[in-house]
Amino acid sequence: MGRDPRLQAREQVRRHPGHPGTWILLAEAELDAGDARAGEAACRRALALAPGHPEALARLGRAQWMLGRHGVAADSLRSAAAAAPGHPGIALWLGHALEDAGEAEEAADAYARAHALAPGEPRIAAYLLAWRRRLCDWRGLDGLSAQVRAAVRSGRAAVEPFAFLAEDATAAEQLQCARGWAAPLAASVRPMPAAPVRPVDRPLRLGFLSNGFGAHPTGLLVVAMMEAMAAAGRAEPHLFALDPNDGSRVRRRLSAATRLHPLEGLDDGRVAQAIRGAGIDVLFDLRGWGGGGRPGVLAMRPAPVQVNWLAYPGTSGAPWIDYVLADGFVLPETLAPHFSERVVRLPRCFQPSDTTRDLPDPPSREVCGLPPSGVVFCCFNNSYKLNPRSVSRALRVLGGVPGSVLWLLSGPGRANQRLREQAAAHGIEPGRLVFMDKQPHAAYLARLQLADLFLDTSPYNAHTTASDALWAGCPVLSCPGDGFAARVAGSLNHHLGLPGMNARDDAGFIEQATALGNDREALRVLRAQVADRRRESGLFDMDGFAADFVSAAAAMAGRRPGVLQHLEA
Repeated sequence: MGRDPRLQAREQVRRHPGHPGTWILLAEAELDAGDARAGEAACRRALALAPGHPEALARLGRAQWMLGRHGVAADSLRSAAAAAPGHPGIALWLGHALEDAGEAEEAADAYARAHALAPGEPRIAAYLLAWRRRLCDWRGLDGLSAQVRAAVRSGRAAVEPFAFLAEDATAAEQLQCARGWAAPLAASVRPMPAAPVRPVDRPLRLGFLSNGFGAHPTGLLVVAMMEAMAAAGRAEPHLFALDPNDGSRVRRRLSAATRLHPLEGLDDGRVAQAIRGAGIDVLFDLRGWGGGGRPGVLAMRPAPVQVNWLAYPGTSGAPWIDYVLADGFVLPETLAPHFSERVVRLPRCFQPSDTTRDLPDPPSREVCGLPPSGVVFCCFNNSYKLNPRSVSRALRVLGGVPGSVLWLLSGPGRANQRLREQAAAHGIEPGRLVFMDKQPHAAYLARLQLADLFLDTSPYNAHTTASDALWAGCPVLSCPGDGFAARVAGSLNHHLGLPGMNARDDAGFIEQATALGNDREALRVLRAQVADRRRESGLFDMDGFAADFVSAAAAMAGRRPGVLQHLEA
């Protein structure tokens, strides 16, 4: 392995301090290492020497983006793009900044410009594809998807694995995608020395790394499980929080139940040192290739055993991840050969939930923009999951249930308008699509009680949203696919004891949803079954979940090898 790129860049700066190019190279090295503040400082030195330099402005925008100053980052990158209009990389970074600055349609335009400048570059095509999915802008979708999948299969380009989950790809392609993304990081990061051997008679120390330890889907899923684990006293949970304290009740509960290490703004090396210093036996990566993850930290190997769990519904493809924690439904034996990790399966659904949540009284239908009568189908999945297949399926259900509506989460930009245009193209009155703005979690749960049936998406299922729906008493109809991300809602239904809510195919999905929509008594009986199974099944038993989780962690740590063999079987 070669020298640290930062050390090489700093040496060049010492030799040529008056050359802006050396400061730009240093900025790049600092940003690649995750040190946004040092990268920003190097950019400003470059700009002092060469005002308006597009490469320096572009890296300044990247640093500002990494620091969360998205609007300022977009301004810097606009200036860089204006100075270098033929540079596809700058247009691409401008798209990233505009996304996070909330300028959705402008971001799409920037990605489209980058793709027009480099039409053969599959990585740029992948970003355009992912953002068009978010905007429900399906122009050229099949061609872009085919280009990206072909590049993944051939190994010609590294494509972001999280966005690739929304493609109707094979499990083998998902593994190729993840490995292609992980390989450059594995080659560039120097692992820490092996962790010292820990005494086996001390409590098991479990670490969890995430940027979602607050009012965030990850925090909402794990908080009750963490409380149950802490109460049982069989393990010490340590949370390594990459996100700032949001002041939420979830954050306070997590802080009370665990040892929470606030690590916001620290570079990868210092985060890894904090994990190593805590003496963690098993470290769970709760972001993986999702947004805000820190794979560079995991690549340094701060813990002797590292596990992919919960937030990234697929294989990491990463040599620094030893295990994936799943269940038998979501990751059957047929999928295991396409995972780089050893597979450990819990005897229950791999996804926990906050079982302490109250269900506030629902507001009126009028307040929610719903008609006074008629069946309410809903799908509160993010807009990138609302692909042509899933939307067409749902619209066919609407067409078969007179007076029904489809309740959706509002999307970015003109996504709502485009979905209504799709409804009209399918012969459905556009006003039968009702959109809900993002709500505080309690208000969202209250509204869910007004929905009669949740219509899931394929190939990327509802995950946290499916759990929320079931907790609120709303049945979930899914159509499990072949991949992990396509089987999560199916796993929830399976472990709830309602396998009949997993349709075999799209035709069965449409037939079942239509039949339920036209039979109010059948819907009432189904909702009663959901309520009964919620109380009686193990899906929402967090004491049991915590016990199974600690047992699996102990096995992965080498303390219970016989149990590990059973969980891997």
